[in-house]
Amino acid sequence: MAESVKVLPEEIQELIDVREWDLRTREGVQRFRELRAKSLPSIAMDGELIYESLIPGQEELCEEIRRRYQTGS
Repeated sequence: MAESVKVLPEEIQELIDVREWDLRTREGVQRFRELRAKSLPSIAMDGELIYESLIPGQEELCEEIRRRYQTGS
């Protein structure tokens, strides 16, 4: 999942701040519980679980990010 986000177009990368949690750490497990995620992979935006158990296509992910974070350009 992290790789899917890392290869997004630069214009999209500028709109987002990517954070990745490892479920082998206490912090990662805590964040997983906070989001009420049930499975991996998962993507949250602004603390809201958006994708769970699937990796969205690049176009779909870009559109969701644009919809949420568009700065008027």
